[in-house]
Amino acid sequence: MTLNEPYIMKNFLNEAAPVIRKAVFPIAGLGSRFLPVTKATPKEMLPVVDKPLIQYAVEEAYASGIRQMIFVTGRTKRAVEDHFDTAYELETELERAGKHELLALARSIAPSDMACIYVRQHRALGLGHAVLCARPLVGQEPFAVILADDFMVSQRPVLAQMVAHFEQFRCSVVAVAQVPPTEVNKYGIVEGRQHSSGALELTHVVEKPALGQTASTTAIVGRYVLMPTIFDHLAVIASTQTVGEIQLTDAILQALKTEAVHALAFEGKRYDCGSKLGMLQATVDIGAQHPDVGQQFALWLSERQNQL
Repeated sequence: MTLNEPYIMKNFLNEAAPVIRKAVFPIAGLGSRFLPVTKATPKEMLPVVDKPLIQYAVEEAYASGIRQMIFVTGRTKRAVEDHFDTAYELETELERAGKHELLALARSIAPSDMACIYVRQHRALGLGHAVLCARPLVGQEPFAVILADDFMVSQRPVLAQMVAHFEQFRCSVVAVAQVPPTEVNKYGIVEGRQHSSGALELTHVVEKPALGQTASTTAIVGRYVLMPTIFDHLAVIASTQTVGEIQLTDAILQALKTEAVHALAFEGKRYDCGSKLGMLQATVDIGAQHPDVGQQFALWLSERQNQL
């Protein structure tokens, strides 16, 4: 595996008959951990080297056979919509200047067979509410949810691994990773029993448990493939809960009463780009293997290390 592979858009699943056709990207958050840059710039538009987080996420979905990208946005997220739109002025200038390689790069951001659809989340009521906002666009079919600030690098896209698992077992799937015991209060934490596939069949899930509340350190990390029944559970929670955020984990817990949910420990590396440290780590690792500047950057890093 090389870290520059996310720069290559491939299709890892059956494009002719995709089992998951739609991906939901909840991007309405304020990104307050990255202030002041996120005062005017969406967190999802922060770059890892030369590509924004949201583009990596969309490319992962596209490479997993998905062609309908549903963005749940807020009023400060116009830059995301512009990014995936056609930039006529830019393309005209590049074509006029004979910069055909850059022109192709600009056009590749949104392939002609990919649809970008936008819906507003008018109030910040949590991830579950953001997913519920996409219900009219998803309809009654299974779908993916991708959190762009969980940046994944893998030889085979993490979402493609999950879609393949879903195709075989036809149940909701969440991506999981082990986290330090001192950090369980930052994640949705799952418990379960081993399934014959090697995945974990969930028996319980709790959102951000207090330290010591659970012995599990298995955390949900930014990728979901969900049955459409999740919308019914979210709607019930939304209609009965009067205060606080609507959590997707609460809906998954309700789903466990009537259906199976699997947790998949994926092959690949995750960077928590919702944090400054994770963003810096991703930038260094991707930068060191970037096809244009990687060799020079890696040399500079080595020389700098020797100077310290």
